[in-house]
Amino acid sequence: MTDIKMKAMMESLKKTPYHRWVEGEGLPLVEGHGLEDVRDVELKPWRRMGGKAAFIHLYGMEGITGMYVAEIPPGEALNAERHMYEEVICVLSGQGATEVWHESGKKQSFEWGAWSLFSPPLNSRHRLVNGGREPVKFLAVTNAPLIMDTFHNLDFVFNSPITFPDRFSGEENYFAMSQNRYVSGMRNLWETNFISDLQTASLEADKHKGTGLQLTQFEMTGNALIGHVAHWPAAQYQKAHYHAPGAILVGMQGQGYVLLWSKEHGIHPFGDGHGDQVVELNWREASVYCPPGGWFHQHFNLSRFPARHLAIRYGGSRLHPCGMSIAAKRQEDGTVISIKKGGTLIEYEDEDPAIGRKFTEALKKAESGG
Repeated sequence: MTDIKMKAMMESLKKTPYHRWVEGEGLPLVEGHGLEDVRDVELKPWRRMGGKAAFIHLYGMEGITGMYVAEIPPGEALNAERHMYEEVICVLSGQGATEVWHESGKKQSFEWGAWSLFSPPLNSRHRLVNGGREPVKFLAVTNAPLIMDTFHNLDFVFNSPITFPDRFSGEENYFAMSQNRYVSGMRNLWETNFISDLQTASLEADKHKGTGLQLTQFEMTGNALIGHVAHWPAAQYQKAHYHAPGAILVGMQGQGYVLLWSKEHGIHPFGDGHGDQVVELNWREASVYCPPGGWFHQHFNLSRFPARHLAIRYGGSRLHPCGMSIAAKRQEDGTVISIKKGGTLIEYEDEDPAIGRKFTEALKKAESGG
Protein backbone atom coordinates (compact mmCIF):
# COMPACT_ATOMS: atom_id res chain seq x y z
CA MET A 1 0.00 0.00 0.00
CA THR A 2 1.46 3.34 -1.05
CA ASP A 3 1.38 6.50 1.06
CA ILE A 4 -1.31 7.88 -1.27
CA LYS A 5 -3.54 4.86 -0.64
CA MET A 6 -2.84 5.06 3.09
CA LYS A 7 -3.85 8.70 3.25
CA ALA A 8 -7.03 7.87 1.32
CA MET A 9 -7.75 5.12 3.85
CA MET A 10 -7.17 7.58 6.70
CA GLU A 11 -9.70 9.98 5.22
CA SER A 12 -12.25 7.16 4.93
CA LEU A 13 -11.67 6.15 8.55
CA LYS A 14 -12.63 9.65 9.67
CA LYS A 15 -16.24 8.79 8.77
CA THR A 16 -16.42 6.07 11.43
CA PRO A 17 -18.16 6.49 14.81
CA TYR A 18 -14.79 6.44 16.60
CA HIS A 19 -13.36 9.26 14.53
CA ARG A 20 -16.56 11.28 14.79
CA TRP A 21 -16.19 10.97 18.56
CA VAL A 22 -12.54 12.01 18.37
CA GLU A 23 -13.49 15.05 16.33
CA GLY A 24 -16.21 15.96 18.84
CA GLU A 25 -13.72 15.95 21.73
CA GLY A 26 -12.09 19.05 20.22
CA LEU A 27 -8.49 17.94 20.70
CA PRO A 28 -5.58 18.04 18.23
CA LEU A 29 -5.25 14.94 16.02
CA VAL A 30 -1.74 13.96 14.92
CA GLU A 31 -1.29 11.57 11.98
CA GLY A 32 1.52 9.74 10.18
CA HIS A 33 3.60 6.56 10.22
CA GLY A 34 5.14 7.53 13.57
CA LEU A 35 6.39 10.31 15.85
CA GLU A 36 10.02 10.71 16.88
CA ASP A 37 9.06 11.99 20.36
CA VAL A 38 5.44 11.76 21.48
CA ARG A 39 6.23 14.06 24.42
CA ASP A 40 6.56 16.95 21.96
CA VAL A 41 2.97 16.72 20.70
CA GLU A 42 0.99 19.93 21.24
CA LEU A 43 -1.78 19.38 23.79
CA LYS A 44 -5.03 21.26 24.36
CA PRO A 45 -7.44 21.32 27.34
CA TRP A 46 -9.73 18.27 27.45
CA ARG A 47 -13.14 19.36 28.71
CA ARG A 48 -14.46 15.84 29.32
CA MET A 49 -11.46 14.43 31.15
CA GLY A 50 -9.64 17.45 32.54
CA GLY A 51 -5.94 18.04 31.99
CA LYS A 52 -4.65 18.46 28.42
CA ALA A 53 -4.39 15.90 25.62
CA ALA A 54 -4.11 15.13 21.93
CA PHE A 55 -5.23 12.13 19.88
CA ILE A 56 -2.74 10.25 17.71
CA HIS A 57 -3.74 8.22 14.68
CA LEU A 58 -0.97 6.33 12.92
CA TYR A 59 -1.46 4.68 9.53
CA GLY A 60 -1.00 1.17 10.93
CA MET A 61 -3.73 1.43 13.57
CA GLU A 62 -6.37 0.75 10.89
CA GLY A 63 -9.44 1.01 13.10
CA ILE A 64 -8.13 -1.57 15.59
CA THR A 65 -6.43 0.59 18.22
CA GLY A 66 -6.70 4.20 19.32
CA MET A 67 -4.15 6.34 21.13
CA TYR A 68 -3.84 9.62 22.97
CA VAL A 69 -1.19 11.43 24.99
CA ALA A 70 -2.28 13.44 28.03
CA GLU A 71 -0.90 15.68 30.76
CA ILE A 72 -2.05 16.16 34.37
CA PRO A 73 -0.94 19.44 36.05
CA PRO A 74 0.93 19.24 39.37
CA GLY A 75 -1.33 18.45 42.32
CA GLU A 76 -4.41 17.89 40.15
CA ALA A 77 -6.43 14.89 38.98
CA LEU A 78 -8.31 13.85 35.89
CA ASN A 79 -12.06 13.32 36.05
CA ALA A 80 -13.19 9.84 36.97
CA GLU A 81 -14.43 7.75 34.05
CA ARG A 82 -15.44 4.26 33.01
CA HIS A 83 -15.70 2.81 29.52
CA MET A 84 -16.44 -0.39 27.66
CA TYR A 85 -13.14 -0.44 25.82
CA GLU A 86 -9.81 -1.73 27.07
CA GLU A 87 -7.00 0.71 27.80
CA VAL A 88 -3.29 0.32 28.59
CA ILE A 89 -1.52 3.34 30.10
CA CYS A 90 2.23 4.02 29.98
CA VAL A 91 3.50 6.86 32.17
CA LEU A 92 6.09 8.92 30.30
CA SER A 93 7.04 11.30 33.12
CA GLY A 94 5.97 12.30 36.62
CA GLN A 95 4.51 10.37 39.51
CA GLY A 96 1.10 9.86 41.00
CA ALA A 97 -1.61 7.33 41.78
CA THR A 98 -4.64 5.69 40.22
CA GLU A 99 -7.89 4.98 42.03
CA VAL A 100 -10.09 2.13 40.76
CA TRP A 101 -13.52 1.05 42.00
CA HIS A 102 -16.99 -0.25 41.28
CA GLU A 103 -19.98 1.47 42.90
CA SER A 104 -20.63 -1.58 45.04
CA GLY A 105 -17.01 -2.15 46.09
CA LYS A 106 -14.10 -0.65 47.97
CA LYS A 107 -11.82 1.79 46.18
CA GLN A 108 -8.39 0.42 45.29
CA SER A 109 -5.40 2.70 44.74
CA PHE A 110 -1.80 2.22 43.62
CA GLU A 111 1.13 4.53 43.00
CA TRP A 112 3.20 4.84 39.84
CA GLY A 113 6.13 6.76 38.35
CA ALA A 114 7.88 7.30 35.03
CA TRP A 115 7.65 4.22 32.76
CA SER A 116 5.06 2.47 34.89
CA LEU A 117 2.45 0.48 32.98
CA PHE A 118 -1.09 -0.48 34.00
CA SER A 119 -4.59 -1.06 32.68
CA PRO A 120 -7.85 -0.02 34.37
CA PRO A 121 -10.08 -3.13 34.38
CA LEU A 122 -12.87 -3.06 31.81
CA ASN A 123 -15.67 -0.61 32.74
CA SER A 124 -14.29 0.02 36.22
CA ARG A 125 -14.41 3.60 37.45
CA HIS A 126 -10.91 5.03 37.62
CA ARG A 127 -9.19 8.34 38.22
CA LEU A 128 -5.54 9.38 37.69
CA VAL A 129 -4.01 11.75 40.26
CA ASN A 130 -0.78 13.72 39.93
CA GLY A 131 0.95 13.36 43.29
CA GLY A 132 4.07 15.40 42.46
CA ARG A 133 5.26 18.93 41.78
CA GLU A 134 5.87 18.34 38.08
CA PRO A 135 3.34 17.63 35.31
CA VAL A 136 2.50 14.00 34.61
CA LYS A 137 2.53 12.95 30.97
CA PHE A 138 1.22 9.57 29.84
CA LEU A 139 0.41 7.63 26.69
CA ALA A 140 -2.78 5.58 26.46
CA VAL A 141 -3.54 2.86 23.90
CA THR A 142 -7.12 1.56 23.58
CA ASN A 143 -9.32 -0.65 21.46
CA ALA A 144 -11.96 2.10 21.46
CA PRO A 145 -12.24 2.11 17.63
CA LEU A 146 -13.46 -1.50 17.63
CA ILE A 147 -15.98 -0.89 20.41
CA MET A 148 -17.31 2.44 19.17
CA ASP A 149 -17.57 1.28 15.57
CA THR A 150 -19.46 -1.84 16.70
CA PHE A 151 -22.01 -0.24 19.05
CA HIS A 152 -21.97 3.41 17.85
CA ASN A 153 -23.68 4.42 21.09
CA LEU A 154 -21.67 6.65 23.42
CA ASP A 155 -24.10 6.19 26.31
CA PHE A 156 -23.40 2.46 26.22
CA VAL A 157 -19.64 3.00 25.89
CA PHE A 158 -19.32 5.45 28.80
CA ASN A 159 -22.36 4.89 31.04
CA SER A 160 -23.10 1.17 31.07
CA PRO A 161 -23.57 -0.13 34.65
CA ILE A 162 -22.35 -3.65 33.84
CA THR A 163 -19.33 -4.94 35.77
CA PHE A 164 -16.96 -7.77 34.95
CA PRO A 165 -16.17 -9.57 38.24
CA ASP A 166 -14.14 -12.19 36.35
CA ARG A 167 -11.73 -9.37 35.52
CA PHE A 168 -11.90 -7.27 38.71
CA SER A 169 -13.93 -7.54 41.89
CA GLY A 170 -11.93 -5.35 44.27
CA GLU A 171 -9.32 -7.96 45.26
CA GLU A 172 -6.59 -6.87 47.67
CA ASN A 173 -3.19 -6.47 46.00
CA TYR A 174 -4.81 -6.64 42.57
CA PHE A 175 -2.35 -4.00 41.34
CA ALA A 176 0.73 -5.41 43.09
CA MET A 177 3.38 -6.37 40.54
CA SER A 178 3.15 -10.13 40.05
CA GLN A 179 5.95 -12.60 39.37
CA ASN A 180 3.62 -15.06 37.65
CA ARG A 181 5.91 -15.88 34.72
CA TYR A 182 5.93 -18.98 32.54
CA VAL A 183 6.43 -20.20 28.97
CA SER A 184 3.41 -20.68 26.69
CA GLY A 185 4.18 -22.17 23.30
CA MET A 186 7.15 -20.17 22.01
CA ARG A 187 6.39 -17.12 24.21
CA ASN A 188 7.62 -15.94 27.60
CA LEU A 189 4.45 -14.88 29.41
CA TRP A 190 4.03 -12.56 32.42
CA GLU A 191 0.61 -12.23 34.04
CA THR A 192 0.64 -8.97 36.00
CA ASN A 193 -1.76 -6.06 36.42
CA PHE A 194 1.03 -3.55 37.04
CA ILE A 195 4.65 -3.02 35.97
CA SER A 196 6.44 -0.45 38.13
CA ASP A 197 9.29 0.39 35.71
CA LEU A 198 9.40 -0.87 32.14
CA GLN A 199 12.97 0.33 31.69
CA THR A 200 14.35 -1.95 34.40
CA ALA A 201 11.85 -4.83 34.36
CA SER A 202 13.58 -8.20 34.04
CA LEU A 203 12.97 -10.08 30.80
CA GLU A 204 13.57 -13.60 29.51
CA ALA A 205 15.80 -14.64 26.62
CA ASP A 206 14.04 -15.07 23.27
CA LYS A 207 16.35 -16.38 20.56
CA HIS A 208 13.65 -16.49 17.90
CA LYS A 209 13.54 -12.83 16.83
CA GLY A 210 17.19 -11.86 17.01
CA THR A 211 20.70 -12.28 18.37
CA GLY A 212 20.88 -11.58 22.11
CA LEU A 213 17.20 -10.63 22.27
CA GLN A 214 15.19 -10.67 25.49
CA LEU A 215 11.42 -10.49 25.14
CA THR A 216 8.53 -11.02 27.56
CA GLN A 217 4.83 -10.74 26.77
CA PHE A 218 2.59 -9.26 29.49
CA GLU A 219 -1.14 -9.82 29.95
CA MET A 220 -3.15 -7.46 32.18
CA THR A 221 -6.63 -7.32 33.74
CA GLY A 222 -8.16 -9.96 31.47
CA ASN A 223 -7.56 -7.90 28.33
CA ALA A 224 -7.26 -8.92 24.71
CA LEU A 225 -5.19 -5.70 24.48
CA ILE A 226 -1.77 -6.93 25.60
CA GLY A 227 1.87 -6.32 24.74
CA HIS A 228 5.52 -7.11 25.27
CA VAL A 229 8.82 -5.55 26.24
CA ALA A 230 11.86 -6.28 24.05
CA HIS A 231 15.52 -5.65 24.88
CA TRP A 232 18.42 -6.27 22.48
CA PRO A 233 22.17 -5.56 22.39
CA ALA A 234 24.08 -2.54 21.16
CA ALA A 235 24.78 -2.46 17.40
CA GLN A 236 22.32 -5.30 16.69
CA TYR A 237 19.01 -5.57 14.89
CA GLN A 238 15.97 -7.81 15.09
CA LYS A 239 14.58 -10.07 12.38
CA ALA A 240 11.83 -8.71 10.13
CA HIS A 241 8.30 -10.03 10.62
CA TYR A 242 4.67 -9.02 10.07
CA HIS A 243 1.34 -9.43 11.85
CA ALA A 244 -2.10 -7.83 12.22
CA PRO A 245 -2.58 -4.03 12.30
CA GLY A 246 -2.83 -1.87 15.40
CA ALA A 247 0.42 -2.71 17.25
CA ILE A 248 1.94 0.42 18.85
CA LEU A 249 5.73 0.47 19.40
CA VAL A 250 7.24 2.85 21.97
CA GLY A 251 10.99 3.47 22.25
CA MET A 252 12.32 3.40 25.81
CA GLN A 253 16.11 3.08 25.55
CA GLY A 254 18.60 3.48 22.75
CA GLN A 255 18.13 4.98 19.32
CA GLY A 256 18.12 3.78 15.76
CA TYR A 257 15.69 3.27 12.93
CA VAL A 258 12.96 0.92 11.76
CA LEU A 259 12.26 -0.29 8.22
CA LEU A 260 8.69 -1.05 7.14
CA TRP A 261 7.44 -2.49 3.85
CA SER A 262 4.41 -4.35 2.59
CA LYS A 263 4.64 -8.13 2.28
CA GLU A 264 3.45 -7.55 -1.30
CA HIS A 265 7.03 -6.43 -2.04
CA GLY A 266 8.50 -9.71 -0.83
CA ILE A 267 11.37 -10.54 1.48
CA HIS A 268 13.92 -8.74 -0.75
CA PRO A 269 12.34 -5.31 -1.31
CA PHE A 270 15.59 -3.59 -2.30
CA GLY A 271 16.88 -6.43 -4.47
CA ASP A 272 13.53 -6.75 -6.25
CA GLY A 273 13.36 -3.07 -7.12
CA HIS A 274 10.92 -1.90 -4.45
CA GLY A 275 13.34 0.10 -2.33
CA ASP A 276 11.30 3.24 -2.92
CA GLN A 277 8.38 1.55 -1.14
CA VAL A 278 10.36 0.90 2.07
CA VAL A 279 9.55 3.38 4.84
CA GLU A 280 12.37 4.34 7.22
CA LEU A 281 11.63 5.98 10.58
CA ASN A 282 14.10 7.11 13.23
CA TRP A 283 13.33 6.18 16.81
CA ARG A 284 14.62 7.03 20.30
CA GLU A 285 13.17 7.32 23.79
CA ALA A 286 9.43 8.17 23.60
CA SER A 287 9.20 7.55 19.84
CA VAL A 288 5.99 5.85 18.69
CA TYR A 289 5.23 4.04 15.45
CA CYS A 290 2.77 1.47 14.18
CA PRO A 291 3.40 -1.03 11.33
CA PRO A 292 0.36 -1.47 9.05
CA GLY A 293 -1.17 -4.92 8.91
CA GLY A 294 0.82 -7.32 6.72
CA TRP A 295 3.87 -5.05 6.65
CA PHE A 296 7.30 -6.41 7.49
CA HIS A 297 9.06 -4.29 10.09
CA GLN A 298 12.59 -4.53 11.44
CA HIS A 299 14.12 -2.68 14.41
CA PHE A 300 17.77 -1.50 14.31
CA ASN A 301 19.79 -0.33 17.33
CA LEU A 302 22.55 2.18 16.47
CA SER A 303 23.38 2.85 20.13
CA ARG A 304 26.49 1.81 22.05
CA PHE A 305 24.20 0.33 24.70
CA PRO A 306 21.17 -2.00 24.62
CA ALA A 307 17.84 -0.87 23.22
CA ARG A 308 14.44 -1.46 24.76
CA HIS A 309 10.97 -1.14 23.22
CA LEU A 310 7.43 -1.46 24.51
CA ALA A 311 4.78 -2.94 22.22
CA ILE A 312 1.03 -2.70 22.90
CA ARG A 313 -1.20 -4.65 20.54
CA TYR A 314 -4.68 -6.09 20.24
CA GLY A 315 -5.52 -9.74 19.76
CA GLY A 316 -2.23 -11.45 20.60
CA SER A 317 -3.33 -12.71 24.01
CA ARG A 318 -2.52 -16.28 25.03
CA LEU A 319 -5.23 -16.23 27.69
CA HIS A 320 -7.92 -14.62 25.51
CA PRO A 321 -6.84 -15.25 21.89
CA CYS A 322 -8.36 -13.50 18.91
CA GLY A 323 -8.86 -15.34 15.63
CA MET A 324 -8.14 -12.24 13.54
CA SER A 325 -4.68 -11.91 15.08
CA ILE A 326 -3.83 -15.59 14.66
CA ALA A 327 -4.94 -15.56 11.01
CA ALA A 328 -2.87 -12.43 10.25
CA LYS A 329 0.36 -14.10 11.37
CA ARG A 330 -0.62 -17.44 9.79
CA GLN A 331 -0.42 -19.39 13.05
CA GLU A 332 -0.31 -18.70 16.79
CA ASP A 333 3.49 -18.34 16.97
CA GLY A 334 3.81 -17.09 13.41
CA THR A 335 5.87 -14.00 14.21
CA VAL A 336 8.70 -16.18 15.54
CA ILE A 337 8.51 -18.87 12.82
CA SER A 338 10.31 -18.58 9.48
CA ILE A 339 8.17 -17.60 6.53
CA LYS A 340 9.59 -20.72 4.83
CA LYS A 341 7.94 -22.83 7.57
CA GLY A 342 4.55 -21.17 7.48
CA GLY A 343 5.23 -18.21 9.74
CA THR A 344 5.77 -14.51 9.07
CA LEU A 345 9.42 -14.02 10.12
CA ILE A 346 12.43 -13.57 7.83
CA GLU A 347 15.55 -15.33 9.14
CA TYR A 348 18.82 -13.41 8.93
CA GLU A 349 20.17 -15.72 6.23
CA ASP A 350 17.07 -15.13 4.07
CA GLU A 351 16.84 -11.35 4.33
CA ASP A 352 17.67 -8.84 1.59
CA PRO A 353 21.50 -8.40 1.61
CA ALA A 354 20.97 -4.64 1.22
CA ILE A 355 19.50 -4.51 4.74
CA GLY A 356 22.74 -5.70 6.38
CA ARG A 357 24.84 -3.38 4.23
CA LYS A 358 22.62 -0.43 5.10
CA PHE A 359 22.94 -1.20 8.82
CA THR A 360 26.74 -1.44 8.63
CA GLU A 361 26.89 1.96 6.93
CA ALA A 362 24.49 3.47 9.47
CA LEU A 363 26.62 2.12 12.35
CA LYS A 364 29.79 3.64 10.91
CA LYS A 365 28.04 6.96 10.51
CA ALA A 366 26.70 6.85 14.07
CA GLU A 367 30.12 5.94 15.51
CA SER A 368 31.76 8.82 13.65
CA GLY A 369 29.17 11.24 14.98
CA GLY A 370 27.69 11.82 11.53
